[in-house]
Amino acid sequence: MFGNGVVGILSETTNKWERRAPLTPSHCARLLHGGRGKTGVSRIILQPSTKRIHHDALYEDVGCEISEDLSGCGLILGIKQPKLEMILPDRAYAFFSHTHKAQKENMPLLDKILAERASLFDYELIVEDTGKRLLAFGSFAGRAGMIDFLRGLGLWYLNHGYSTPFLSLGSSYMYSSLAAAKAAVISVGEEIATMGLPMGICPLVFVFSGCGNVSHGAQEIFKLLPHSFVDPTKLPELHEMARDLTQSKHLSKRIFQVYGSVTTSQDMVEHSNPSKPFNKADYYAHPEQYKPAFHEKIAPYASVIVNCMYWERRFPRLLTTKQIQDLMGNGCPLVGICDITCDVGGSIEFINQTTSIDSPFFRYEPSNDSYHYDLEGKGVVCSAVDILPTEFAKEASQHFGDILSHFTGILASFRNLEELPSHLKRACIAHYGGLTQLYEYIPRMRKSDLHDPSIVLSNSSANGRKYTVLVSLSGHLFDKFLINEALDIIEAAGGSFHLVKCQVGQITSALSYSELEVGAEDKAVLDKIVDSLTSLANSSNSLGSQDKENNISLKVGVFQETIMDEKCDAKVLILGAGRVCRPAAKLLGSIGSMPPDKWLKSSITADFEEQNCVQVIVGSLYLKDAEEVIKGIPNAKAIQLDITNHESLSSCIAQVDVVISLLPPSCHGIIAKTCIELKKHLVTASYVDDSLLKLDQDAKSAGIAILGEMGLDPGIDHMMAMKMINQAHVAKGKIRSFLSYCGGLPSPAAANNPLAYKFSWSPAGAIRAGWNSAAYRYQGEIIHIEGQRLYDSAAKLRLPDFPAFALECLPNRNSLVYGDLYGIGEEASTIFRGTLRYEGFSQIMGTLFKIGFFCTESNLILKDGIRPTHAEFLLGLLGINGKILPDTVIDERYITDRILALGLCKDKETAVKTAKTIIFLGFQEPTEISSSCKSPFEVTSLRMEERLAYSKTEQDIVLLHHELIVDYPDSHTETHRSTLLALGRTENEKTTMAMALTVGIPAATGALLLLANKIKANGVLRPIDPEVYEPALDILEAYGFKLLEKIE
Repeated sequence: MFGNGVVGILSETTNKWERRAPLTPSHCARLLHGGRGKTGVSRIILQPSTKRIHHDALYEDVGCEISEDLSGCGLILGIKQPKLEMILPDRAYAFFSHTHKAQKENMPLLDKILAERASLFDYELIVEDTGKRLLAFGSFAGRAGMIDFLRGLGLWYLNHGYSTPFLSLGSSYMYSSLAAAKAAVISVGEEIATMGLPMGICPLVFVFSGCGNVSHGAQEIFKLLPHSFVDPTKLPELHEMARDLTQSKHLSKRIFQVYGSVTTSQDMVEHSNPSKPFNKADYYAHPEQYKPAFHEKIAPYASVIVNCMYWERRFPRLLTTKQIQDLMGNGCPLVGICDITCDVGGSIEFINQTTSIDSPFFRYEPSNDSYHYDLEGKGVVCSAVDILPTEFAKEASQHFGDILSHFTGILASFRNLEELPSHLKRACIAHYGGLTQLYEYIPRMRKSDLHDPSIVLSNSSANGRKYTVLVSLSGHLFDKFLINEALDIIEAAGGSFHLVKCQVGQITSALSYSELEVGAEDKAVLDKIVDSLTSLANSSNSLGSQDKENNISLKVGVFQETIMDEKCDAKVLILGAGRVCRPAAKLLGSIGSMPPDKWLKSSITADFEEQNCVQVIVGSLYLKDAEEVIKGIPNAKAIQLDITNHESLSSCIAQVDVVISLLPPSCHGIIAKTCIELKKHLVTASYVDDSLLKLDQDAKSAGIAILGEMGLDPGIDHMMAMKMINQAHVAKGKIRSFLSYCGGLPSPAAANNPLAYKFSWSPAGAIRAGWNSAAYRYQGEIIHIEGQRLYDSAAKLRLPDFPAFALECLPNRNSLVYGDLYGIGEEASTIFRGTLRYEGFSQIMGTLFKIGFFCTESNLILKDGIRPTHAEFLLGLLGINGKILPDTVIDERYITDRILALGLCKDKETAVKTAKTIIFLGFQEPTEISSSCKSPFEVTSLRMEERLAYSKTEQDIVLLHHELIVDYPDSHTETHRSTLLALGRTENEKTTMAMALTVGIPAATGALLLLANKIKANGVLRPIDPEVYEPALDILEAYGFKLLEKIE
């Protein structure tokens, strides 16, 4: 049956609340209709289920079959362990089996798998080469657990005399979606922000243990409330402040936020020797040398403990029964334990039971060590639900299936285990009646009497690390679990490992043998790991004959180094992987690897020429995108990075000297705060908004620069303007008029459509820019342009040095702010900034706007799930609803006449141009409109994205022009002009857009200036000071940007 391409999906039977599915109908549709030759799947059969989150009919609609009989399936998928009678011979199964740690309760299942000669793939063991689990629900457990507990908190406080906004929350499963649940939490947060919380329960402090996916999910919900995070060391101060307030006369005062604190192992324990500081690697290697401290340092100030951490019995508990009794006896403000890990008798000793979704709480009373199932008495409210992710079954299933569907075809069509990719082969516990090599230790573990047989063999990989070494370990590694200590040492030091070979002793006297490829980015870190492993081996061997079973033999191979240039002392992290990123990465990566006189000669690059090069790290949420950016760039590497994961973001930023954020502006705040925390410089190409300006003093205190607006507009426009203005001021001149024009345009050869415009990014932003209001000063008068009139305000423009360009300009937002920014507000009677387009653009766009192409409201013709054709959509906009016209009638002449008849255009010439544009965009075609489009704006944006895109060889241009009129004391007047004309560059039949170059290169230039210590100022900066713009312009011109300057 293996490899027959037929997939079965089990009906979940372990718990009445289990509504998740390994694949959703949409995943099944893609697998079935992609063709077996491509997907490896020919049929999908589901066991019927009336509680699965997606109804059986939805699966049938996409071609699945519904049947109790899965005997025809070669691959059978589930979520939880199936009943034993569901295991059929010679099939492959994939589910969370919970067998690889030899869990006693699941060994009958493993025995059944082996007896039936079936194959077992465990989702928990499918990890990528970096060691990150690919299939997991941890973040959903955190989200659901946090929401459920906030609801319980509302009930608890009501029973103890306090009405709080939390009371309005329901359990997670009560909401139709995660978004709806979040909206409810946001509503609670808004009530807290406006009405506050009673002083008697404040400060309300949530302490999160651990910083993995579970913790991040819980924190994601917590952050929807008005909040502040407090460093664990600052909790006593917060507690003292609250005590002072409660002792004041203003007992009616309320607090309008909650507090959070994230704790890690260094907050939970301390070395038994007071003279020795906490060391994570040492703690993982020798936990017996550390004593618990959480109950003294953290718990006395916590209102709620949100337990999200993984725990093993060799480590001290987070909180024991005796400790909680002492704490509550001393007046600790703790009211609840939200144990999302659901670790019964684990890190929190008095959590002695699991709870259910429909009965999620119990009350523990420390004073008499008793348990109750009401929330009315003394003690703490506890939650320990063991199936939390299913409360968001729809989103959890979608998330899970998005990943699993990529593997399904491979698992459904494989016949030989060796033909599987490594990450799937490693996840196979059993095959054809036997355990696979990685899991041959399970029989030994089953015979062991040890209480906690936890082991993770493929937790990470050394792949891609700069330094690696092969470490051979032999001894009683698995039956005595000594392998855990070795792997913990590696991870705790920041290293990674890849299991190369594993042989497990099958009799009492036999030793086990493992080869680990251990990797690290830093040679010193790898040395430390080897030293710690050696200490572990020496420590075990020093026991001599007293405990030979705990002896470890260690052999270290030859150190290997990857090809990264050692001279790269300077490191830059680029966040983002869009078109702008490659030029920035290429400039930085080429420093030191290419003779500067070939392409770049400036005083700045000379600073790097002698001493080092620059190592570039490109981080993106999607590794593939980052890898595409760095192709062919020396000294560059790609990483997968989620900036919302604070731990990962901090780890990456800590390793570099400068960060460049080319992500959307909304992301800069998170990044900037982390850079301040770690004292690393930051460069962005975006406008400096109020959220960044608020960080100015923090950045100064940290001694770093947050250099914003290092792009084109804003960016190069600032530099050129300030150079001209300062030169005029030095010569005692006063600026009478300041005019600035900037635009990205197709090259004349590429302007081959009626609009004479193309988009290198999504058109939506450019279209919306046409609705922005504008303000400027002209000869002393303030002119305001409403967004609806912006296109009408466009004016023809000819530049003296480029007479062949027939241009027009539109006012660009608020020009008045540049008077103060540039220091000319008191002297210039004219201040104007405009956006450049080819002549005629605004007339056409203005007419399209009036017709209704850019309307953002749902159109009647797009409602009720009916998908009209583009032609029907066009006729509706032209006021011809309900009429059926032959395709040949809807031509340029017909559209022109309708535009004029509706009075939407002043002249026939513009109406004709608009009609030509409509025809070019294909709105007269009988093709069906995409179901993703809900408004005319979305329809038009998609059509423009499809029809007005650059080809691979077409070039764009960037044109930036400043014009100043300067009056001097001797009564003479000068006109100063400065112009930048940049063209896209084509190499190997691939074009880099001029817009990408003029944004990416300035951002990289800002990083170079900071690396070379040319910028002395700290705080939030723009490139308007000479110490920034002078060397920056020097680099830009050396790179090849030609700045034409004239004075008349």
